[in-house]
Amino acid sequence: MAIPNKQDPIVLVIDFHHARGPEIEHCIANEGANPATDNDWSLLPFMALSDGAHLSTEEFSYFTLRGRETPDTPETSLFGIACSRQLDAKLLLNRPPDVTRSTVQKAVVVVTDSPQRVGQLREKLSVVTTAWFAQRDFSDIDILKKFHEGLVISLMKDGPKDQNLGLSLREMIHEFKYQTLVLFKALLLQPKMLFFGTRCERLCMLQFSLISLIPGLINNLEDCADPSFDSYEQSVEKPTSLKTSDRSSLLAYMGLPLQIFGKGSMLGPYTPLQQLDLLADDGTKSYVVGSTNSLLLQQKDRYSDILINLDEDSISISSLPLRNALALSTADRRWIDLLTQIVNDTWDEDHPSRPKTLGFMGSEEFIRLQFEEYLLALLSSMKYHEELSSFTSGDSGHRSRAQLQNFNIEGDPAVDFNTEFLIQWQKTSNYALFSRLTSDALLFSITEPRHPIADLHLDEKVREGREALGRHLATGQKKVSAAYSRFWSDMETVRENQKKRNEERSSQSQRASIDTPASPSQGSIDDSTSETSGAWFASRPRASIDVAQAQATVGQAGQKAGAYFSSWGSWANEKRREWQEKRSASPSPQQGAVAPSPSVPSLPIVSETIIESDRGRRRSMQRQSEDAEGLSRSLSRRKRWSNILLRRESGEFKRDESADAPFPKSPLSQGFPAHDHGTEENPFETEKVPGQQQQQQAADADGFTSVSLTPNEGLRLDLNPSEPTAENTERSEKTADPRPNDSLTALPVKDEEQSHVEAKDSISSK
Repeated sequence: MAIPNKQDPIVLVIDFHHARGPEIEHCIANEGANPATDNDWSLLPFMALSDGAHLSTEEFSYFTLRGRETPDTPETSLFGIACSRQLDAKLLLNRPPDVTRSTVQKAVVVVTDSPQRVGQLREKLSVVTTAWFAQRDFSDIDILKKFHEGLVISLMKDGPKDQNLGLSLREMIHEFKYQTLVLFKALLLQPKMLFFGTRCERLCMLQFSLISLIPGLINNLEDCADPSFDSYEQSVEKPTSLKTSDRSSLLAYMGLPLQIFGKGSMLGPYTPLQQLDLLADDGTKSYVVGSTNSLLLQQKDRYSDILINLDEDSISISSLPLRNALALSTADRRWIDLLTQIVNDTWDEDHPSRPKTLGFMGSEEFIRLQFEEYLLALLSSMKYHEELSSFTSGDSGHRSRAQLQNFNIEGDPAVDFNTEFLIQWQKTSNYALFSRLTSDALLFSITEPRHPIADLHLDEKVREGREALGRHLATGQKKVSAAYSRFWSDMETVRENQKKRNEERSSQSQRASIDTPASPSQGSIDDSTSETSGAWFASRPRASIDVAQAQATVGQAGQKAGAYFSSWGSWANEKRREWQEKRSASPSPQQGAVAPSPSVPSLPIVSETIIESDRGRRRSMQRQSEDAEGLSRSLSRRKRWSNILLRRESGEFKRDESADAPFPKSPLSQGFPAHDHGTEENPFETEKVPGQQQQQQAADADGFTSVSLTPNEGLRLDLNPSEPTAENTERSEKTADPRPNDSLTALPVKDEEQSHVEAKDSISSK
């Protein structure tokens, strides 16, 4: 005999006709009964053959059906599972005439009144459907009849069990991570949840997995097939006793299961487009449905408050208040993140449904237990929150402050679950039923009203993590400190070595300057070169130069140069006085004529002296003796020139007028304006340019005259050498022979010995 108030399983065959579409071909049930006709399951073929099922070799769909009231059973919800396959029409042994397409598509369906066995039925149904298609003769349904008989026998032998149907919870958390808790809390708020995906079986299994997280709900879905059903709320009784050793008694006393699918709500794991009218009905306030048709995505705002797109792994919440309510608090996020970490640490790609350690941590039962503790903590905290709210509002029917203080509960623990969520939850029908069933129950005295984050020992894990982090930071700090210490010690060593080298070079330079004073410029060049060659790296600054030593060397050279110029100045003054005396004593050959300025030959003397002094500062110590000898020879030459000039002015030069070539001009006098000596020609007179007047210069008291250079004359340089002129040609002929004419008479000069003696006296005076 069948179990009282239970319906026997029903086996049906759905065929896809090329003209009529999907239709029921066979219905295998008790003798003389046709449940498909009695219950008006006109939409069953569309639920069994889901949209896109032809794209897969084998596809499963899950759906809910409405079971009408009979003399033996009340009105209730039924659950169906369908396995669809397709076969090439050419392979059929007996091909019916109505098979006009290249493939044949059929589905085998099992309808039962309990969703607990759907998980087991899935494997059996797959085997039977495969075997029936392997016959290649769909007219033979004996295998399906035997399958029905086996299901009835198994139902009579096996009583109801607490079996959970659905996708692996490990896979759901591994895929959705923290969004798993968002979906769980959204289920409590009873919005319109629409699941979309191209794979129908995965779409349906995820919904059953989510429902199974609420303890006891999978066994109380008798009102989920139609929004008008409300038998659970009418028949449930408030518990009056509690057995803490009995889990079922404890859950019932805590107000579980929360009736998510009551009046105005429905569940449709796979909902075809033919049921959209039911979803849009005013009596349908909330639902959890799934679809594989993308047309619903275009009208998601109309048919959903929350859209879960499994193809994109995204969750879209259209309502702002709902989005704020489903925002996870800090405690919520820590709790689900830790649970996700446990699942990921025990993840096994080959066997996703079980942990790789084969232990309890991370298993299906572990995850289900954690969500159960979370829900119990939420119910207990919410109940305590109601007590605090009633005390604040002054309601006399609740407990006083002293009674609440005896429970030793700090603050309001419900705040850790998001205050916006609590406000939205209090407006739902499942919370109203929960409040009615637990009106006088002290739930916070049975279950501690606090967030379950403490039960997962998160504080200990955080403390251990902080200690480990501190140890790693300390070790890293020591390593970094040691590295910096070594670096700076190397830097100090290099600096000390460089400092010693600089001191050694400085001492050597001082000793060298004392023995044989060197040129400061040469020393600075040598120092910079040695510093560059001995530098540690290219960007290192060069060592500083010994400024005191350089200043001393420069001062010493300046003193020598000053003495040198003083001696030459005194000698020039003496010679000028001698010239003046001789010129005043001797009769001038030309009265009234102005003598040529002796400053003409002195200009190159002074400039040459400056150049020689500047060159002397840059010469090395080894060449000072050669400079002294060169200086003596230079003095001799200058004195000979002075005697020549003196004799020229005194009239001792005699010109040989019989010579054909004129007397050549002195290189120093070329280009200067000539003096006017009347009618007598001056042998040193410059050439006169036609059309240009010669200006006579007045002599000063010492006999010196100022020399002026005109812009065009200057030193009589040719400004346009490319154009030959008569004047340039004549001048080039005159200066072709660098040797002077023989018309010059010999001039007495001082002896060489006397010149050397005077040079030595000059040097000794310095």
